[in-house]
Amino acid sequence: MCNIMCDKGEFRTMATNLDLDDRLILKAQSLGGHRTKRETVMRALLEYVQSLEQKKILDLFGRVEFDESYNHKKQRSRT
Repeated sequence: MCNIMCDKGEFRTMATNLDLDDRLILKAQSLGGHRTKRETVMRALLEYVQSLEQKKILDLFGRVEFDESYNHKKQRSRT
């Protein structure tokens, strides 16, 4: 998980005090199999950011021009 959340192997952290629902954090920690609350929150933030980035891709639907002459099977040939 560090490779996903780290920048060049180092965490870039920011000290933060949050008033979170402890029951919700503990449930997420248990369901996700995370060892710490911090790991649970970091994973949740990562998945939230990834979800938003994926939604941005959907905004491109219908905006990217398609080249009808492109032959994807030709790319596979090993000749």
